[in-house]
Amino acid sequence: MRYIIYGAGAVGGSIGARLHQHGREVVLICRGAHLEAVRRDGLTLQAPEGTAALPIPATGSPAGLRFGPEDVVLLTVKSQDTARALDDLRAAAGDVPVVCAQNGVANERMALRRFSRVYAMVVLLPATHLEPGVVTLHAGPVGGVLDAGRYPEGTDPLIQQVTADLSAAGFSARPDPHVMRLKYAKLVQNLGNAVQALCPPGPETAELLRLVREEALACYRAAGIQPGDLEAVRRERGMRAAPRGEGSTRLGSSTWQSLARGTGSVETDYLNGEIALLGALHGVPTPYNRLIQQVSAQAAREGHPPGSYDAAELLARGRAGG
Repeated sequence: MRYIIYGAGAVGGSIGARLHQHGREVVLICRGAHLEAVRRDGLTLQAPEGTAALPIPATGSPAGLRFGPEDVVLLTVKSQDTARALDDLRAAAGDVPVVCAQNGVANERMALRRFSRVYAMVVLLPATHLEPGVVTLHAGPVGGVLDAGRYPEGTDPLIQQVTADLSAAGFSARPDPHVMRLKYAKLVQNLGNAVQALCPPGPETAELLRLVREEALACYRAAGIQPGDLEAVRRERGMRAAPRGEGSTRLGSSTWQSLARGTGSVETDYLNGEIALLGALHGVPTPYNRLIQQVSAQAAREGHPPGSYDAAELLARGRAGG
């Protein structure tokens, strides 16, 4: 089996690096300065046990690869880039197995419109990518939890092999026929990504986070969605942050990292925006999630760095309906 990591940033780069270190065939798809650095120097993985430069093949798009029957694609791009990535993948590969190792719950549906074998993967993997050619994995001894199953439900021999390979590479990965329950639970957690990226820490920020998550749970109740128990999974798998050298602390969420790198976009439409969508469909008010969705898009568009917004002001705007 060859693993094609489509989006070799913090999560994809960490997964690809670990698989490569444990003897699996891996190809990275990335772009820009990151691609140039990986081609020139290899992918540098900073992990609790040390730093390694790994000579992993890399290309800028699926068109640069010749696909075969043993290929499986781990889709790790941000959700706002999924549709374009899937179109490029289909044009180059035809019908290939796609594992959506992404935040949110919308990517699998987009993939299933284009591919017949689609898998959902919950990603509990603290990692950072701020410098071209470098990814940092912050957890150990278990690098992260990567349970996966067929979408919309079920398992099969392919995902059993994928999870076995990931477990052998230092992650905790199990086939789960109902993994979307965990992805809905992770979505509630990820609602804080934009809050933490927009506002400095403090009691008002904590209150804002409480409100966006409260709205999400109300939407789930209205929609009949029963999320899984992520904290129980973490406790069971022994996942914890592991100290390493200077600079090892994870500075912020994936949204924080997008604003810090000035990428120009964030995935909040598929996080807080997913809750706003559920609220609209089921008659549940979601003023705080809608506000965070709009403000984070503005921050990315206008190039505002992390921590540029006052949480008290956002709370007031939310109370006023945005």
